[in-house]
Amino acid sequence: MLLGLMMLVAAAGCSVVDLPGEPPELYNLTPKTTFSKTLPTVDTQLIIEEPIAAGGLDTNRIALRPHATRLQFLADSRWTERAPKMMQTLLVESFENTGKIVAVGRQSIGLRSDYILKTELREFQVETDKATGAFAVRVRINGKIVAQPNRAIIGSQSFEHVAAVAENGGIQAIIIAYDIAAGKVLKNIVEWTLHTIE
Repeated sequence: MLLGLMMLVAAAGCSVVDLPGEPPELYNLTPKTTFSKTLPTVDTQLIIEEPIAAGGLDTNRIALRPHATRLQFLADSRWTERAPKMMQTLLVESFENTGKIVAVGRQSIGLRSDYILKTELREFQVETDKATGAFAVRVRINGKIVAQPNRAIIGSQSFEHVAAVAENGGIQAIIIAYDIAAGKVLKNIVEWTLHTIE
């Protein structure tokens, strides 16, 4: 599998425009639909800002970090939109799926909010274990809840999950691991946010 991934990365320096032939495969992740039964109902409106992300993660390319100081991208595979934008959409849909909040949306829709959820996408990549060479996906997001109108931060926390990539599963196994890791982080952010603003 390592050889296969390295071959995928080999062409990562070229964009779709640069390379003739087949377009890249597009992938998306899924929002959370299951939550704790003790989740509170909150009579508030929440804005989800698009997450901030470092330049290497602010892209629709699927990141591979073979070393702490090196970032590469899988060739022939893309997210359907930039990773921060995708995560914003997944957060909005996950909050909606709880049925526990009056209204939630993006800043662009002009919703008058009681709270703003600001997030930073800090880890969103495939990694390799130095000892075993096995692959895993790491997702880490820092969240801050800002109360309106005085813009006071009432909560700040980081959420992280690592999901193993099934051996010899190729790109599909990578996407499944991303979905598991992101799903755990999404669930924890949603539940923490609702409990914090309750």
